[in-house]
Amino acid sequence: MKILVLNWQDIRNPQGGGAEVHLHEIFKRIVSRGHAVTLFCSSFPGAATEEWIDGLRVIRQGGRKVFNFLVPFQYFTRFSREGFDVVVDDLNKIPFYTPCFVSEPLVGIVHHLFGRSIFLEAPFPAAAYVAMAERLALRVYRNTPIAVVSESTRQELTGLGFKEASISIVHNCVDHSVYQPLAEIPTGPPVIGHLGRLKKYKGVDHLLRAFQVVRMEIPEARLKIVGEGDYRPALETLSAELGMKDAVEFTGYAGKAEAVRMLQRMHVAVNCSAKEGWGLTVIEANACGVPVIASDVPGLRDSVLDEKTGLLYEYGNIEQLAQKILLVLRDQHLRARLRDEALVWARSFEWEDSAQKMIAVLEQAIAMKRGMRNNG
Repeated sequence: MKILVLNWQDIRNPQGGGAEVHLHEIFKRIVSRGHAVTLFCSSFPGAATEEWIDGLRVIRQGGRKVFNFLVPFQYFTRFSREGFDVVVDDLNKIPFYTPCFVSEPLVGIVHHLFGRSIFLEAPFPAAAYVAMAERLALRVYRNTPIAVVSESTRQELTGLGFKEASISIVHNCVDHSVYQPLAEIPTGPPVIGHLGRLKKYKGVDHLLRAFQVVRMEIPEARLKIVGEGDYRPALETLSAELGMKDAVEFTGYAGKAEAVRMLQRMHVAVNCSAKEGWGLTVIEANACGVPVIASDVPGLRDSVLDEKTGLLYEYGNIEQLAQKILLVLRDQHLRARLRDEALVWARSFEWEDSAQKMIAVLEQAIAMKRGMRNNG
């Protein structure tokens, strides 16, 4: 197959997250199986206009404010003439509305719908724009084959009128050659970790407030926040206001190897997000032998098996979050059991399996389009 993929960002974009990892890990494996993949995405300072990454041809144009307008223009003037067998639209942020203009077989990838959670992240005018764009997209993409990353997202789409038969689950996974546990469970002063982009809707401020409660009980506890994002200054200010600068470390962006080293030394990881498609960092932590405490919201309730691989708490309930952190830190038998279950759970997610599922989705979309043309 000759595949065109449309996404806002590529794996090297500093603003990239789990969606970009999902796309890159799957499609580099699809390339390794003999298929050709071109990714068209937005540019960023210092980025090449065109380069090859792990066999993917990556073409970049425009910035974050204009890229969605460039997609239809570049499709008509360039990509529609290159003979692609199938087009993949990774719906992330503002949709491209590809069903309105793409003539080739089309597959959408949906991680999660923002819904009202976008108002936790952006000021009202921008949030309202994203919400309206998403609402329109639900109509435009309703007859498009869709790959989702979790059962929660599948249920959300079927509840909005998408046909169940047109939705396939293609999970986020983990590279087990990189994400591995230490031989022994970490000891010493307890380390609580958060790994991921620092965005307002991720709820890291909830973790800071819960950590203040934890420190009252376990003064030697430390909090390590791994990642970068536009909400970092506000979080650093809050950490100082709570009198915890000496116990909270903001590491900034960490490469994969360094992130793994930090994960391996955490006693527990926490994800306080208001909503996720799946929670890729949950499985990455689990693969390193780290149980995860997460908010009981769509996506995270899929990736965290409550009381097996971690614990779920009521989103926004700071006291409940603090008590669950304390429980895991104090009960070594519980932490050991959660660690063992987390390792088993993480091993069930292999990128090769997801690549094969995505190939099946793409081939089915091509066959469906061919059948429609023959019947027409």
